[in-house]
Amino acid sequence: MRANKLCAILGNVYECPELLPLTEKRPWATLPFDCKYRLIDFNLSNTINANVKSVYMLFNQGKTKSVFDHIGGGREWHLDSVDSRYFIHFYQDFLKRKAEGRPYFESVIDYLNKSKSEYTVFMGNRMLCNIDLTAVLKIHEQSDSELTVVYKKMPKNQIYHQDEILEVDDRGMVTGNHNSLEDRSDNELMNLSMKIFICRTDHLMTALQEGQNSGAPVALLDFFNQMMGQVKTQAYEYTGFLSNIFDVKSYYDANMDMLDPKKFASLLYSKHKVYTKLKNEVATYYSATSDVKNSQFATGCLVDGKAHNSLFSRSVVIEKDAEIEGSIVMANCKIQENAIVKYAILDKNVVVEPGVKIIGSAEHPLVVKKNTHVLSDIYGGE
Repeated sequence: MRANKLCAILGNVYECPELLPLTEKRPWATLPFDCKYRLIDFNLSNTINANVKSVYMLFNQGKTKSVFDHIGGGREWHLDSVDSRYFIHFYQDFLKRKAEGRPYFESVIDYLNKSKSEYTVFMGNRMLCNIDLTAVLKIHEQSDSELTVVYKKMPKNQIYHQDEILEVDDRGMVTGNHNSLEDRSDNELMNLSMKIFICRTDHLMTALQEGQNSGAPVALLDFFNQMMGQVKTQAYEYTGFLSNIFDVKSYYDANMDMLDPKKFASLLYSKHKVYTKLKNEVATYYSATSDVKNSQFATGCLVDGKAHNSLFSRSVVIEKDAEIEGSIVMANCKIQENAIVKYAILDKNVVVEPGVKIIGSAEHPLVVKKNTHVLSDIYGGE
């Protein structure tokens, strides 16, 4: 693919209250995943693997500290050179400009114009996947559709009530979209929009210009969903690994899926590499008293206790006779002697005192907030 054929817009605006308290001080995009990644790594990697040279990202104001801490200058994603860059803009600025009667898509149009790209891909958040965008672009180029949207067939319990369900005919064309799940059975597979769209850049700039003049939705995802109902739209079916993360349970399940070798390989060891921030740390140490089964550890951990069916981020300490099962333990947590943690998500810097029990369930994992010092037993999962 020639340089600058495709530019990217990443919309990281939509937040799900069902993910609290995990997203209390961070956006969905920087939630830790599978010990060493952040969720934004996947969308960034998807675009970079498609030879995208510039990325425009939208975030909510006040929730970007962790984004800058993680991405930094963009070196790991090759976005730190003269011709490869990333830009961040605040969604609230769009709202303010619209309220003041000013052109609110001006910064997006300016970015698209300066990118000199023939095509643009838009990717919303909440969809965790490793997708070949060059294949999607190729299909779009071969069609006479103005817009291409990516979807995957998913069961009802893996679809959020605000997600778009596509109606697709035998020719692969979108004939309608809605977000009603009430009349669907639990086992019925539905065409879930993955919030990924591709279109010609010049067509998009024209649509954005006309849209802001006529009061189109400020949120770009809503804009594309509206556009999908107005122009000829082709649907591209994705058949790879997908996790739709919209609440604590779906976030927990997505991480636990990484303990399944097939799902782990499908997401992280396909021909498309997933890039993340690099940290040079010592390897994890497993003592003679450690008991580890079907678990993953990042670097810098000290393991003296029991860890079964769990995932551990960097620099976690598990003391002697402590037990962790079916849990997600984020960076710098310390589980002291004889403590028991089952079916829980421990956010960063949690300390669990000796002998304390934290017990949730696989259906209702218990979340312990960041920086908490747990002094007494916590039970949940009812």
